[in-house]
Amino acid sequence: MAEAKTGQAGRTGGKLLADALVAQGVTHAFCVPGESYLDLLDGLYSVRNRLQLVTCRFEAGAIHMAEAYGKLTGKPGVAIVTRGPGACHAAIGVHVAQQDSTPLVLLVGQIPVEETDRETFQEVDYRRMFSPIAKWVTQIDDEKRIPELMAHAFDVAVSGRPGPVVIAISEEMQKRMASVPDIGPANVLPPHPAPDAVSRMMDMLGKAKRPLAVLGGSRWSDQGKADIRDFLLANDLPVAVGFRRQGIFDGTSENYVGDLGVGADPGLVAHAKDADLIIAIGSRLGETFSQGYTLLDMAGATPIVHVYPEQAEIGRVYRPALGITADLNAFAAAAKAAAPIKKPAWAGWTRDLRATRMKQAAAPDYEGPLNLAKALQALEKALPANTIYTTDAGNFATWPTRFMHVGAGQDFLGPTNGAMGYAVPSAIGAKIVHPERPVIGFVGDGGFLMTGQEIATAFHHAVNPVILVFNNQMYGTIRMYQERTYPHRVSGTALTNPDFARFIEAFGGFGEVVEKTDELVPAVQRALASGKPAIVEIRMNPEQVTNRATIADLRAQSGKAAPAASLPAKAKRGPAPRRSGPRPR
Repeated sequence: MAEAKTGQAGRTGGKLLADALVAQGVTHAFCVPGESYLDLLDGLYSVRNRLQLVTCRFEAGAIHMAEAYGKLTGKPGVAIVTRGPGACHAAIGVHVAQQDSTPLVLLVGQIPVEETDRETFQEVDYRRMFSPIAKWVTQIDDEKRIPELMAHAFDVAVSGRPGPVVIAISEEMQKRMASVPDIGPANVLPPHPAPDAVSRMMDMLGKAKRPLAVLGGSRWSDQGKADIRDFLLANDLPVAVGFRRQGIFDGTSENYVGDLGVGADPGLVAHAKDADLIIAIGSRLGETFSQGYTLLDMAGATPIVHVYPEQAEIGRVYRPALGITADLNAFAAAAKAAAPIKKPAWAGWTRDLRATRMKQAAAPDYEGPLNLAKALQALEKALPANTIYTTDAGNFATWPTRFMHVGAGQDFLGPTNGAMGYAVPSAIGAKIVHPERPVIGFVGDGGFLMTGQEIATAFHHAVNPVILVFNNQMYGTIRMYQERTYPHRVSGTALTNPDFARFIEAFGGFGEVVEKTDELVPAVQRALASGKPAIVEIRMNPEQVTNRATIADLRAQSGKAAPAASLPAKAKRGPAPRRSGPRPR
């Protein structure tokens, strides 16, 4: 310990890097090993009792796990990958962290400095590659600067609007010795609202008749979520959340009115257009929130109070009537302390929005033996109050969003940038961070086979998420758009799948297939009770391509007749269906 504190004894660059991670409070790092950072791997061996190194099977999986760590803890998740192909595979997670505003640090092994610009084996200029999607990109070539640059990287990742930082670590630098002290985290107080910010907001709120609060953003603490909830409920405000931000506010609350994201309830969108005040707290007011920039007038016809930790984001697209630059948790505390509006004029408006939400969440009568809406609603009631949900991208993801509600003690992780392949590794990462909590991952059949091999990581590190695979034998979102624009002309969207339950059984895990409404809850309960990594495959009706429309509906809406010579393209189901429940042994 004296060596790490004083820096009197020389350490290799690899050991300095490992000690720098520990000095920044890192508890987990997710990696795919590579020869470009062998010395860092050796340094991590020396701190193995303080930092768990999670060995993954694919760089995209590793960085999604690290990003999930960042979402759950508010601290930078750390991924480590090798140069060239490893960095390219990890780039998707950097984009997720950028658009989701998640703190993340990616370490990339690099070629020897003396070989730069020769297009040597796996050479990439990471500053040029990552600069459009990262907050900061640097390269460490001088081992003496490791503590300085690593400390700054973690500061950048969490400051203002949180996001990803990429650090290239040259190969020979990791081998050289240096005697320098470690640098710990900076003790920085978060930015608070300006002295009159909350009172000005309350004055605007007092004049409103149809206000709507929208919550988004990252790095919410438990106390911050509790404070903003108390402020919103004290003022009886209707509360929507941004795209895949369901974990910020209690979805079972009478003030929760839905999400403004992909597949948002048309009723909520109509109400939002009719609002006379929008209080956006943590949301960037981007494309998904604004329904393709159609929800509001960009010049500010509808007054907006925009609360965000990065001033440059306020007014970037929509001009606010009042912009408040503040840490979200600090703002929540200040808002809670404000005296609530007496006899607010919008009580009926709030109830109307809540009624619209509950009408949206009512399960329709879908054709076939599986009513997925009713099955998911039964599952919501059966799951523990501290469940963590993760979701992938795709049409299937609109089913739990529409028909389920995330409770106050639960978390919900999803990629706001629409990255497929996110759910399985993020579920594993979440389970590694919180092994005591149940973790349920929602993923489509297309997304599962992008990163589903990471289930091996769950076995390797003895964690047991439960993955629900929504199998409709297609890339459903693209098929939906295809049928709207080019009906009957199915091209490139059909899939052939394995028996997903047998897939995980090959690892020694728990697998079941569900084909009927009342089979889902017992299957998930058996999966949780098994104590093993588990897959529950939900075999959906391929015709029901969205929760609002069938393929036949989309074709009819297009007004285009089927080509005379066309034949319907059918995906191969794969193995023959088998009964729900594990096979007899």
